[in-house]
Amino acid sequence: MSLEVTINEHLKKAMLAKDEKGLRALRAIKAAILLAKTAEGAGDAMSADAEIKLLQKLVKQRKDSIEIFEQQNRADLAVKEKEEVEVIEQYLPKQLSHDEIKQAITAIITQTGVSNISGLGQVMGIASKQLAGKADGKTISAIVKELLTANS
Repeated sequence: MSLEVTINEHLKKAMLAKDEKGLRALRAIKAAILLAKTAEGAGDAMSADAEIKLLQKLVKQRKDSIEIFEQQNRADLAVKEKEEVEVIEQYLPKQLSHDEIKQAITAIITQTGVSNISGLGQVMGIASKQLAGKADGKTISAIVKELLTANS
């Protein structure tokens, strides 16, 4: 079942249940899907990878907003964004823990033979592909930098 069909079904259930936070997040997902489908050059159906990237983008946007709202002492707005993140993350594959990401990146570093920070791009390229949909890019980048500077 495609993400769009799933979202539409869950949107109906959220409306019947009068679930405000669910409705906000589901409507945002639906709007993003419609934008992606109507974008120039887009086909009728989205691939599973495209759906995951779309959801990750929505989560990242909200996390960035949370950060800004917290800096500006707008806890009321930050709470709404956090609620939406919780709902959107339900449609993403299970995210890896910090330790699991670290293990995967350590294996990549060993496999590639990179020993210092100059190989950051090479390790990031492989890690981003292998961990796509399972880990946040910021987290991957931070762990890669941490491990490569520790090796130097």
